[in-house]
Amino acid sequence: MSDNIDLIIRKVTKLTEPIFDEMDFDLVDIECLLGRGKWILRIYLDKEGGITLDDCALVSREIGDLIDVKDIFQHKYVLEISSPGINRRLRREKHFLQAVGNKIKVKMLVPVNKRRNFTGYLRDVQDRTLYLEIQNDLVRLPLENVEKANLMVL
Repeated sequence: MSDNIDLIIRKVTKLTEPIFDEMDFDLVDIECLLGRGKWILRIYLDKEGGITLDDCALVSREIGDLIDVKDIFQHKYVLEISSPGINRRLRREKHFLQAVGNKIKVKMLVPVNKRRNFTGYLRDVQDRTLYLEIQNDLVRLPLENVEKANLMVL
């Protein structure tokens, strides 16, 4: 089932990312999940100055029919367009670059120094490696092994 979800996310990303770029939106994340007996496709977008409710409605109208026409889903689903919020997920290298200097929380697929969970200040991103400062120590985390990462504003 996870492979199916990953495939859906890849297809939706490939289909919508050029449209979002043209509309000056930054695709932050896409989730596909089963909740309360129905499938939900949740797309997180951002833009300079933040995303508004009107932006979400516009994007929903623009891409909802397109996703349906491309027959990506084999079942009914609900499309949700949302802001990533202040403790936003960091997924792409450009998101990490934008977060340099901020506190982040990272969960690794593969342990680093016998740990999988790290919270500290992102000091740099170079050569697909995160440099995270934790209690005056600099830890290097390979970007390809990041399972999940979030900005920690609060």
